Amino acid sequence: MTVVRELLRARNLLLVILIPLLLLPLPLLYSSSEASCAYVLIVTAVYWVSEAVPLGAAALVPAFLYPLFGVMKSSEVAAEYIKNTTLLLMGVICVAASVEKWNLHKRIALRMVMMAGAKPGMLLLCFMCCTTVLSMWLSNTSTTAMVMPIVEAVLQELVKVEEDHEVNGTMGNTVPEDRENIGIEEKHGPPSLELIFINEDTTAANFSSLMHSKNMNGVHMIANTIGTVSSKTNGQHLPQAQILVLPTKPQNVDLCSERRYQSQHDQMVCKCLSLSISYAATIGGLTTIIGTSTNLIFLEYFNNHYPNADVVNFGTWFLFSFPISLIMLVLTWFWMHWLFLGCNFKETCSVSKKKKTKREEMSEKRIQEEYEKLGSISYPEMVTAFFFILMTLLWFTREPGFVPGWSSLFEKKGYRTDATVSVFLGFLLFLIPAKKPCFGKKGTEDVTDSADDNSAEPIITWKDFQKTMPWEIVVLVGGGYALAAGCKTSGLSTWIGRQMLSLSSLPFWAVTLLACILVSIVTEFVSNPATITIFLPILCSMSETLQINPLYTLIPVAMCISFAVMLPVGNPPNAIVFNYGHCQIKDMVKAGFGVNLIGLVVVMVAINTWGISLFQLNTFPDWAIVGNVTGPS
Repeated sequence: MTVVRELLRARNLLLVILIPLLLLPLPLLYSSSEASCAYVLIVTAVYWVSEAVPLGAAALVPAFLYPLFGVMKSSEVAAEYIKNTTLLLMGVICVAASVEKWNLHKRIALRMVMMAGAKPGMLLLCFMCCTTVLSMWLSNTSTTAMVMPIVEAVLQELVKVEEDHEVNGTMGNTVPEDRENIGIEEKHGPPSLELIFINEDTTAANFSSLMHSKNMNGVHMIANTIGTVSSKTNGQHLPQAQILVLPTKPQNVDLCSERRYQSQHDQMVCKCLSLSISYAATIGGLTTIIGTSTNLIFLEYFNNHYPNADVVNFGTWFLFSFPISLIMLVLTWFWMHWLFLGCNFKETCSVSKKKKTKREEMSEKRIQEEYEKLGSISYPEMVTAFFFILMTLLWFTREPGFVPGWSSLFEKKGYRTDATVSVFLGFLLFLIPAKKPCFGKKGTEDVTDSADDNSAEPIITWKDFQKTMPWEIVVLVGGGYALAAGCKTSGLSTWIGRQMLSLSSLPFWAVTLLACILVSIVTEFVSNPATITIFLPILCSMSETLQINPLYTLIPVAMCISFAVMLPVGNPPNAIVFNYGHCQIKDMVKAGFGVNLIGLVVVMVAINTWGISLFQLNTFPDWAIVGNVTGPS
């Protein structure tokens, strides 16, 4: 038993060593570029799926195996790791870092919740709307981590008011000293919060492990409210990119016990609100090309594989995906409401002030207090909001398609991309001071302020950017580009495409549907970036072989990969929500299956309706013929 136990502990190391050795006969027995490339592809894919090594580290495998096996030169592989999307991401992260640093996202979320009131149905809709809006521009993980503490505070107030109401109604104003507070809050006050700094795109499996062990590599934890800091490092250090606010585990309260809630209705409200945040973050991430890493991976791979296809940009993606997100948001709200709150929409969604209960009034008061703590909007918040809006407008108007954009004002065409806008505006945030300039005003106060060393601090510093920038994703995406380049150079993509000829008897929509169902299943157990990186080269070869417009397959698949919503290990937002203890795995599976089905149906309807006219999907384009390496049979 001791030997077995030791082997289990070293299973990752054994996997890293044994997989390359077991697969080594493939390039040795078949001395061809295709076999060597397939060997590298399989080894990298196994590392990604098993997560035996960090995703970023596994993405470096092509960097040394391709040159060793003679698939690509080292300089050619290196050129694949930094692309235009990297610059786009860096510029966006600058704005996102400013939004989070100055709490602009919290102000937006609280303001939207204040507008909705505390009726469960309206509260659910409002939290989903604000989460979706924030997730369009911030990462899904960051958005969920920011919104969930606000949701938890509202839920605490709902249960607390219900307890106080029941106690006062049955026993007057006297509460027995030995009465146990069995709500979400403990008798001594609100639960302490735990701040966990993790890498933005930490895989869901590692993330779930972190929830239980709190001893992940490179994690720095600040536990309890007294500010005690403990640093635990074990092995490789991961860059800190996000701050996740999680509740510490109750010591005397069973997370699965019904005693946490005063009624079944309270429990259903907690489950519904918690799960809806994760789903809304996923929906919001679909809306913009920068909303999630899978969208960015798709865009850069597509532009790299089809350099003459000037089809997909921020504007066209938004025009296609915004109706999808809107329809999914409404249908998901109906689904979650029906599943957990029932069909009494009139009662749970009423906005009449006369019908408010005490608990609803107290919840609204709690939200109002949180908003007032932010004070009046600050100068850095105004600058950040201005840059945020300006960047969006410049993206939309660069090449809108129906009218000439601002890029047409320049003599040379094709030199300016969305990355040009984001990097330029992000660069300016490092220059603009965080303190509002006071021109022409002199006084004692100004002299005192000018002596302050921090008076010239910019809106964001390099340290702010460094904490938010997901460098692991940059390397992961680069590894995917390197794999794709190797497949094309070696001819492996040609071989894969020929194996797909058996699907030519199926209608195109059926091929796309089968691909979407396949990736929807795989992505529940494999990280989203790894899944899309593995499938993109295969789907491109298949589309070229079957003479299908590649976008007809790639866009639905890129969206369906984000629907990993059925399990806590599906993605980090699921793990964050699950850790709050309001829902069990069976709740996530039941609710997530409905959301997955809604997403699949809406995406398939979209790609076969307005997607056809927007991207001209009913023809096989010339730019795909240029990228087609299979050639005529």
